[in-house]
Amino acid sequence: MAKIDVYDTTLRDGTQGEGISFSLADKIKIVKLLDELGVSYIEAGIPASNPKDAELFACLAEIKLKHAKIAAFGSTHRIGVPVEQDSAVKALIDAGTPVVTIFGKAWDLHVKEVFHARLSENLDIIRETVCYVKSFGKEVIFDAEHFFDGYKQNREYALSSLNAAKSAGADIICLCDTNGAAFPDEISSIVAEVKAYLGGTKLAIHCHNDVGVAVSNTLLGVFAGAEQVQGTMNGFGERCGNANLCTIIPNLQLKRGYDLVPKESLKKLKSISRHIYELANIVPDERKPYVGGMAFAHKGGMHIDAVLKNPVTFEHISPENVGNERKLLMSEMSGRALVYDIIRKFEPDTKKDAPVISEILDEIKRLENEGYQFEGAESSFELMVLKKLGFYKPQFQLEQFQVIAAAPAKSQYTATAMIKICVGDTAEITAAEGEGPVNALDKALRKALYRFYPELKNTRLIDFKVRVLDGSKTGTAALTRVLMESTDGRTNWSTVGVSEDILEASWRALVDSVDYYMLDIKRNKHTERSKATC
Repeated sequence: MAKIDVYDTTLRDGTQGEGISFSLADKIKIVKLLDELGVSYIEAGIPASNPKDAELFACLAEIKLKHAKIAAFGSTHRIGVPVEQDSAVKALIDAGTPVVTIFGKAWDLHVKEVFHARLSENLDIIRETVCYVKSFGKEVIFDAEHFFDGYKQNREYALSSLNAAKSAGADIICLCDTNGAAFPDEISSIVAEVKAYLGGTKLAIHCHNDVGVAVSNTLLGVFAGAEQVQGTMNGFGERCGNANLCTIIPNLQLKRGYDLVPKESLKKLKSISRHIYELANIVPDERKPYVGGMAFAHKGGMHIDAVLKNPVTFEHISPENVGNERKLLMSEMSGRALVYDIIRKFEPDTKKDAPVISEILDEIKRLENEGYQFEGAESSFELMVLKKLGFYKPQFQLEQFQVIAAAPAKSQYTATAMIKICVGDTAEITAAEGEGPVNALDKALRKALYRFYPELKNTRLIDFKVRVLDGSKTGTAALTRVLMESTDGRTNWSTVGVSEDILEASWRALVDSVDYYMLDIKRNKHTERSKATC
């Protein structure tokens, strides 16, 4: 397989996206995650831009990475300032990284109207900066900023900017679609022309997503001869974002046979993507290819039936190859095949025409008519099946709960919940404060259960969605659906509750969350015991 280097710019380009900011600790975590994924280069930022980035480079000098080389990013030297006296260039050298990426102007419009330099002067500045940084033994990547716009407007000058970097010793030349406005056919033809023009010089491709084709442009850049792809995790970036490495990497590796990251590391793609979403405090886009929660979700009855017979019928890859999983969404649209498949987890000898399947389908339709939605709440659905099969056993009984709102500005918490439960013949009463009534209730319930089920200490609520279902009613009379997502740090599960009272709906979803987790724990222990016996 041909090797394609992955150059990640999440810590610079990604942080230029609106609402995205990483702490120093966040950035170090991201570097480690990217190295775990197996990328070749990690652009850590601009050393001269702010104290946080300068501190980051100092910290990274003490961290040993397995796969990635750290790159410092900065511009060519300033007009009228000798390269050896330019403080920003000095910061690039002092960052102590093995790789330095220098961006320079390749579009004559920018040279004249932004850089305010003569065209020949800009070429000299590119040569001087690349040559100076190379003299310190650095690997130098030259980012030809706005290259494709420049090429279309003044082909000879754009190529001259590349020649200036090449003649000064640049190791890699990156062609940048900085405005994100180039079309795939343009990328393909221009990269091929540049490849032939520069001979053996290694090319990289760097695309933004302003017309929605950054991933396609990157792929075609590789097919035309680029040997390095630049982009960000999850497509983070300014304006419409950068080329999304979470799509580019599996596309090239799984679909076209290129070698980008270790095969085993690729199986961590979804979890690493999620981790970076969490550090950015952004809700993951569930419709993203490969890593989204809906990337391998099937809802139509005929689709589900086909997937259960042969996954290739509706899945372009095995979800496990990128660390994802298949979801079979339960709804009134889903056919008997899905219900039958789930029942067989508990009753392997069940026949396809068993009456209980029709009973469950009827129950689904009834509950969805009342406002329940099992699509996205598969754990609540599985519990409903267990109840129909007679296998369900509640983990506890609620005696009572009460939620009290806190006085504003009196505490960091806005609510207190008190709860009394029974497990068997033993009662437990406890209370907890939280940021809102549902958070307080969640904390109080878990606190009460820790005595009986210490495994629950590993779990937490990570998402909470509320939807008012009946807009014709107001206030407490409006029917409310609550969807919850919980995690134990390894797996996630979702539950649903519906009621005219938001706390009651939340309580039902919470109970399902606990019951499902404890059921899964017991099921796993039973499987482990069975394997040990075998």
